[in-house]
Amino acid sequence: MDVLAEGKWQSIFKVKPEVFTREERRAWLEQMTDVSLGSDAFFPFGDNIERAHKSGVKYIAEPGGSIRDDHVIETCNKYGMAMCFTGIRLFHH
Repeated sequence: MDVLAEGKWQSIFKVKPEVFTREERRAWLEQMTDVSLGSDAFFPFGDNIERAHKSGVKYIAEPGGSIRDDHVIETCNKYGMAMCFTGIRLFHH
């Protein structure tokens, strides 16, 4: 169920919160630190890590196995992020 759809959220919540302004959103994200991120599939590109860093991620667990793991590791190192390979891939097509 899409709880954000009009008519749905009213059955769960009494008040709809105001949407963050751009400045409020930035302030909220800037306070997020030491966030953990887990993935059931590998990160194929460093841009995923760049985006995670913007959201305060400091610790990543993922299965590994991408041909670009070296690039992803370099990006983690660039931001001082810890990443461990679990060796367990749970993502299936």
